Amino acid sequence: MTACAQFLAAPRAGGLVRRPSWLVAAAVLSVGVPPGSEVVGDGMEVTAGDLAGVVLVLVATSLLVAGRAEMPRAALLAFGPLVAGLGISTVCSADIAASLPGFVRGVQIFVLVPLAVVLLVRDRRDLAIVCSSVLVLGFWEAGVGIWQSVTGNGASMGGAYIRAVGTFGAGNVMGMSVVVGMAFLTLTAFALFASTRGPAAAVVAVAGLGVLGVALALSLSRGTWIALGAAAVLTLVVFDRWTAVKVLACCASLVLVVVMGGGVGGGSQAVVERSKTMVGSISDPDQSVDDRYSLWTAAVRIWEDNPATGVGVKNFPAFRDAYAGIELSSGSETDDPVHGYSRQPLLSPHSEYLLFLSEQGAVGFAGFAALIGVIVAGLWRRRSVRDPFWLASLGLMTFLLVNFLYADLGGPTCALAAVVLGVVASRAFGAVRE
Repeated sequence: MTACAQFLAAPRAGGLVRRPSWLVAAAVLSVGVPPGSEVVGDGMEVTAGDLAGVVLVLVATSLLVAGRAEMPRAALLAFGPLVAGLGISTVCSADIAASLPGFVRGVQIFVLVPLAVVLLVRDRRDLAIVCSSVLVLGFWEAGVGIWQSVTGNGASMGGAYIRAVGTFGAGNVMGMSVVVGMAFLTLTAFALFASTRGPAAAVVAVAGLGVLGVALALSLSRGTWIALGAAAVLTLVVFDRWTAVKVLACCASLVLVVVMGGGVGGGSQAVVERSKTMVGSISDPDQSVDDRYSLWTAAVRIWEDNPATGVGVKNFPAFRDAYAGIELSSGSETDDPVHGYSRQPLLSPHSEYLLFLSEQGAVGFAGFAALIGVIVAGLWRRRSVRDPFWLASLGLMTFLLVNFLYADLGGPTCALAAVVLGVVASRAFGAVRE
């Protein structure tokens, strides 16, 4: 039975007990539920994915207490320093009360939910179930996004409602591109695996990649394009260098035809124009890129004045204006036909690494680096270039690490990132039975 068939087939009675990975799959799909307006603390939104994550943690804890799950030895080395760093930075925070919700959020995203996934994903069939749920969510969001761009019901870009944002709305403009990007990398891994088994499955996989690729292009998300490109190229090269050369040559030819042709108007023309702005992001940045540079500078300055423990989790907004230049705008503008126009404050430096440095200092950043280091080292030690789950883990981890250079976790996709981190960790820790 194929991976997708395993996911779509209804579990038998007691299946959730034998296969708690179905709960992980449900948590992934819950990310696509449109976010509500309930918040905790300073702008901390509670989504369906967050609630599903709580269920995962409770189920995993009960299995661990009952002796039906075993914690991998590498888990303490990976997650322990991060918890310690979060705790120290919270205790030393300039505003402890403001940092406490951030501490809970950080532990949830980077520790509790990933650990729960490690405990609930036990074998390769579990991995197939979870990966299939990522594909289902990705195709759903891609379909919604393409419809939005074609019908003019997306987020505003250049005065037209053509930007594909899926079910996340303009308030979480990056959400759809992140979800579809993760689905694209997952399907890429299985397409490469299918290419070694026969042409039929490979053709279907390539067709699916085409649909996801169109949605990613219409998302007009430059950051996702860069992270996805880096992750996809690395996956191809690790799998087979000659395959990478052929695929990249075809992709380059396609891009050249589209750019030289200037698109066909509407969304495709916006894709071409958006692509051109990537070239001038250094020499002639637009307002959004210029704001990002200003936020990065402010984050570095905050860290320089608070090098050990930072200013405390969730305290970046309180210190931002004191360290940022006058060129920083007051917020980003979003607009779509459903939610209307709104102006969102810039509450983070838009870089996960700089967010850790400015809010948690060297102590917190060291904990984050330890998590990344243990997972990456584990993946490399257990590398298997013909294993689609290992290839998917490689691509997804690369996607997150590159994206963290110029973006941070926020909104509904936090829940998906936490699950993905758990899936990659389970493969890196060797916790998945063959």
